[in-house]
Amino acid sequence: MIVKIKRQDRPDSAPFWQSFVYDGSREVTVAAVLDYLNYNDDLTDTEGHGARRIRWECSCLQKVCGACAMVINRKPGLACAVFLRDLPEEELTLEPLSKFPVIADLQVDRSVIYRNLQRAQMYLRQYRGGSEKEYPHQYQAAKCLKCGLCLEVCPNYTGGEDFFGALFANEAYLLSSQSEEPRELRREYGRHFAAGCSRSLACESICPAGIPTLASIAKMNRGKFGK
Repeated sequence: MIVKIKRQDRPDSAPFWQSFVYDGSREVTVAAVLDYLNYNDDLTDTEGHGARRIRWECSCLQKVCGACAMVINRKPGLACAVFLRDLPEEELTLEPLSKFPVIADLQVDRSVIYRNLQRAQMYLRQYRGGSEKEYPHQYQAAKCLKCGLCLEVCPNYTGGEDFFGALFANEAYLLSSQSEEPRELRREYGRHFAAGCSRSLACESICPAGIPTLASIAKMNRGKFGK
């Protein structure tokens, strides 16, 4: 199998494509393929040229941390969760997420996610508990990995300072359902999500944790959390 990777040496350098040969099992994940390519110091591309090891991020490799998010055969996904056997193509194409600054190769800087949450003061001030009726959805919303896949597919997210994306809607719901909702939170939700969301729900379709974001949106819009 040919593995085609969009590479970049530094944040300020031009991207380029480089291809490699993977001749192992198809019963492995994309993360395993990257490990396979990086295993030896003498990595060479399909043209026989020496190449440095491929930069990418990973941590748990169990679909829990979200660090290995990238674009796999033109579809955003987690490298640890996509198996070669499930890809219909004979060529594997890997690209970094396009909505974030590239650090190197497949590694991107997603710190804007946390900066935006900090700007909106999205933290629990005083825990109130909430209704048991909300427990199932609270559990679902709390599974957000902050991986950025929802932002990658969102037609409204440009990486700017105004629209924070689906993960913000889930965070706002969690805070609202567990504490006395301050007026500032409702205002931030309206400004940084509700006013810019077109309800395409691409976020819900791509979410590796399967979070029902539409339910979070509906609950926030109603402002009722089983109180």
